[in-house]
Amino acid sequence: MLEVIKHWYRQRFTDPGAVALFLSLLFGFVIVYFFGHILAPFFAAIVVAYLLDWPVMRLQKIGLSRILAVVVVQLLFAVTLIVSLISIVPNFLIQVANLARELPSMMSRTQELLLTLPERYPELVDITLVQSMLDDIKSRLLGSANAILGVSLNSLTNAAVLMVYFILVSVLVFFMLKDKRQLLDSGARFLPKNRELVSRVWKEMNVQIANYVRGKVIEILIVGGVSYFTFMFLDLRYPLLLSVLVGFSVLIPYIGAAAATVPIALVGIFQWGFTAPFFYLMIAYAIIQALDGNVLVPILFSEAVNLHPIAIIVAVLVFGGLWGFWGVFFAIPLATLVKAVVNAWPREDERQELLNSPNQQDKA
Repeated sequence: MLEVIKHWYRQRFTDPGAVALFLSLLFGFVIVYFFGHILAPFFAAIVVAYLLDWPVMRLQKIGLSRILAVVVVQLLFAVTLIVSLISIVPNFLIQVANLARELPSMMSRTQELLLTLPERYPELVDITLVQSMLDDIKSRLLGSANAILGVSLNSLTNAAVLMVYFILVSVLVFFMLKDKRQLLDSGARFLPKNRELVSRVWKEMNVQIANYVRGKVIEILIVGGVSYFTFMFLDLRYPLLLSVLVGFSVLIPYIGAAAATVPIALVGIFQWGFTAPFFYLMIAYAIIQALDGNVLVPILFSEAVNLHPIAIIVAVLVFGGLWGFWGVFFAIPLATLVKAVVNAWPREDERQELLNSPNQQDKA
């Protein structure tokens, strides 16, 4: 057993570049794991900086200076964000409060409808299973309603905290965009001398993360917008609240879409029962999810997402458990990072073949 471990160690850790990459990853993991909650504004600023870097570079290509391009793009982004929040947030909060108040009656109505299923289809549906499932869902939703109402009482405090975060993130984004090259060069000075492998992985991941952040924001806006107009067309209650939920559900691949189905179905059953409009709603929602998974995602993430669905789900579970929201958001890039590191990690036999190659012998 000891010889097997020694052989594995000689294959994987005899290359100085591999050791440098391992130490860099270990240092990054320790910082994020122990100080992630403190650095939350910093991570938010990184996401926004990746999002805005593309339009900044486009403005530079048409002749604007870097600092002027940064100022123009950030001002437009801030104005768009503020106008969107002013027009959306009040209606969103009203719908949240109304939904929280109506959850008890909504659950009672849904329970009555679902309990009729064992009577209609006794050979397919077990009444005991339906009742236990309803009791569990009811307790969870009522707890969520109380939490929502409790949060609304602290809305002023939350608004003040969000204002501080908004200012802090804006300042961080400005300097990240303005001094991008200087910050990267300064960070490179702290890396080990044998950093060829680190640089190779970083260049690949930098492109992957930039494409992923832009693609994910576009996906949220498209899926949320299409869902909103669909719910409005079907005259579904709480269309803004449910469309925002559907939009942000794309942050969690596969699992998010399934989780968002529950509140949509619950509101549909409460409003229409098991009638034709309810089935139209579920068909429309299924079409939206199918188009998102089979058309939109391949277009936006053709290069960024080259992972098996099992790998993506495991990455969401692992990194989400470690780092919460940011772990879920960056689950796919982090899984891609793991894949890139595994593919780039040198083996002792490959290094020997490279050293014994004719080109290397001629140089010698």
